[in-house]
Amino acid sequence: MSTLVFIEQGDELSLQALTLAQSLGGDVRAVSIDGPYAPSAWATALIGAAGEDDIVAPGSDRGNELLAHVAAQLDLPLTANVTEVRGDEVTRQRWGGTLLEEARIHADRKLLTAAPFAFAASTSPEAEVLHPDVSGVVQVVEHVAPDTGGKVSLADAKVVVSGGRGVGSSEGFAILEELAALLEGAVGCSRVVTSAGWRPHTDQVGQTGTKVSPDLYIACGISGATQHIAGVKGAKKLLAINDDPEATIFNHADYAVIGNLHEIVPAITAELRKVRAT
Repeated sequence: MSTLVFIEQGDELSLQALTLAQSLGGDVRAVSIDGPYAPSAWATALIGAAGEDDIVAPGSDRGNELLAHVAAQLDLPLTANVTEVRGDEVTRQRWGGTLLEEARIHADRKLLTAAPFAFAASTSPEAEVLHPDVSGVVQVVEHVAPDTGGKVSLADAKVVVSGGRGVGSSEGFAILEELAALLEGAVGCSRVVTSAGWRPHTDQVGQTGTKVSPDLYIACGISGATQHIAGVKGAKKLLAINDDPEATIFNHADYAVIGNLHEIVPAITAELRKVRAT
């Protein structure tokens, strides 16, 4: 059986989905889709391009939604957030990656999305570009670029300095902003911070926020809830700063500092300035 993989150009998760597709054996073809996003129309185009092939997509919000439409149109099961495939048996993530489920696919074709950061990224392939007809379905009236204020975005940042309830207030993020600027990084936060109105939702990292994959993730005053950890699984290194030695975040950290973040973060910033001044 051959496999068709849906990719988005320049997307790391798409290249991970390509690795999953290659692990299935057989020929692999890649397609991307051009035009305004209309999931039903895109799904129809994807089905037409696939023929009888299996279909794989990245485990992103768009990839999961698109393949859900494909599954509905084909009346086939969708297996999302897959980490391993063994014939008709699969392992997939549940509950933000805290639970691994062993399942069997009861269908002649596989519709799979790759769990984020469960696979190494493959090399960027030559992809056929589909142009689905979305007339009467969606109309683009304006493109509005996100206002980043000239700062690096969470999705692209090599360093993310993120704060949780322990920061204490919106004003408390000033020291995190200073450290992030010094490291040419971005500032993130946990869900409880956005719920309190201290930071906008666009800064939220986690299962219902942005999933990040920086070289270094610095978690300040973050307890380590399952939903937050689901958003930082792609981080290469995690430094946790928390005054609670029993905080769950330490179970996931590569480096741990137990203490008051309002003393530790400024101390890190001061040391970095000293090093750079020499």
